[in-house]
Amino acid sequence: SHAGRSWRSDLLRCRFDSENLLKLFLPQMLMLSSSLAAVKVSPLIDKVSDHKDFKKLLRTRTNVLVLYTKTATSGDSYLKLLSDVAQTVKGQGTIAWVNCGDSEGRKLCKKVKVDPSSKREGAELLHYKDGTFHTEYNRPATFKSMVAFLKDPSGPPLWEENPEAKDVVHIETEKDFRKLLKKEERPVLIMFYAPWCGVCKRMQPVFQQAATETKGKYVLAGMNVHPAEFDGLKQEYNVKGYPTFCYFEKGKFLHHYENYGATPKDIADWLKNPRPPQPKTPEVPWSETDSPVFHLTDESFDSFLEEHPAALVMFYAPWCGHCKKMKPEYDDAAEVLNKATDSPGVLAAVDATVHKAVGDRFKISGFPTVKYFEKGEEKYTLPHLRSKDKIIEFMHNPQAPPPPEQSWEDRPSSVSHLGSEDFREALKKKKHALVMFYAPWCPHCKNAVPHFTTAAELFKEDRKIVYAAVDCTKGLNHDLCKQEGVEGYPTFNHYNYGKFVEKYNGDRGEAGFIGFMRNLRGRDQEKVVKRKEEL
Repeated sequence: SHAGRSWRSDLLRCRFDSENLLKLFLPQMLMLSSSLAAVKVSPLIDKVSDHKDFKKLLRTRTNVLVLYTKTATSGDSYLKLLSDVAQTVKGQGTIAWVNCGDSEGRKLCKKVKVDPSSKREGAELLHYKDGTFHTEYNRPATFKSMVAFLKDPSGPPLWEENPEAKDVVHIETEKDFRKLLKKEERPVLIMFYAPWCGVCKRMQPVFQQAATETKGKYVLAGMNVHPAEFDGLKQEYNVKGYPTFCYFEKGKFLHHYENYGATPKDIADWLKNPRPPQPKTPEVPWSETDSPVFHLTDESFDSFLEEHPAALVMFYAPWCGHCKKMKPEYDDAAEVLNKATDSPGVLAAVDATVHKAVGDRFKISGFPTVKYFEKGEEKYTLPHLRSKDKIIEFMHNPQAPPPPEQSWEDRPSSVSHLGSEDFREALKKKKHALVMFYAPWCPHCKNAVPHFTTAAELFKEDRKIVYAAVDCTKGLNHDLCKQEGVEGYPTFNHYNYGKFVEKYNGDRGEAGFIGFMRNLRGRDQEKVVKRKEEL
């Protein structure tokens, strides 16, 4: 009996002790479990609690999104999402986390005057650019929006973030696109676009209004197909520029819609009676207009030069923009020279796309090409003659043109000159490529060339880097430039192993071009160090 009482009292004491132990250690256990939960946060998210570390972070990183949380767990939903975002924007943006609930973090939050407890979810997102506060992040808390924001913090929101675009179906992936076509019974009009494209931005409000007005009868969808992963899709539906509109019925592609100045009513009306684009009224050939220029053919060329001892001949192509620009000037000069009795010479023209024998004979490879003939013999090629006054002045005093400037491509430098045939292949091998898309005649391009060349020279030993250039006026490069979003010259794009990352809008002096690449390589080094530390 005594032994039984002793056994019971031992048991009660044990229970009492274990309850006290539980009370004593429960807070620590909870703290441990919450810190273990926090361990699941991506190592790419910088956990900061010290003010000095915070200042260093802002000093060394130019694009930082900081999550401030009331407690260790109040930002859990954000942290999971931000871990995925951090992985995607690696090298372009930094994500940091400050827990204002622990003692160190509390001091930091106080110093930077941030109080996440005043927010409904106990969390606040603030963005810092170039070392200073930039803006509060108040766009949707979605992976796509956050990635887009960190890739271009000052850029416009995504189309789907606009509440007025709620009736447009926003397509993310090729799989979603195929699924929509397969399942949708109603007719579908899709706008394939690129986020940077000016015409697309102008048409989005019109398209979204049309989507609202035709809701229920038709499906209007939008899809950003600029990323390289959609190259196959673009080829399939002949997307050569942005925007491209494609109309489908029961999953089958029927027509393109090509009214880029449309109103919502125009789109709605067209959907009621969809028809293929009407052929444009053909342009009247220059030779058939009331032009004072002598228009020559393969047959008449030689006899004309025999009759006219001094002749200036413009070899042109009907589609060529520079030729169209020059035609009125050439016509005006011909009005003077071809009709005057004491004229020093005459002006003639040849459509080298029709009269190919003459074009081949004089090795015409670009348009317009202007040549001066004396007594039937070719004497000069004159690339500088483009205006009425210059043409008349030359004919009165024919002089050899100034020696042609050596093209950038022909000058030795560390810049890699690429074309449509080797562009993708060359960039695939480089971790960082800064590509300058240019036109040889463009003054801003000419200004940038020496600075871009100096930067390329500085990094020539780094095998992971290339400064490359594409002359958009050459051959098939025109289509390549269009695909890469070139709307003006010069355009600078940054690529990572061949994939487009962002447009470079920084300073066009050597400091800008060099600083941009140094920044990228600095981040690469930091990652290597971090990885070694983790190992």
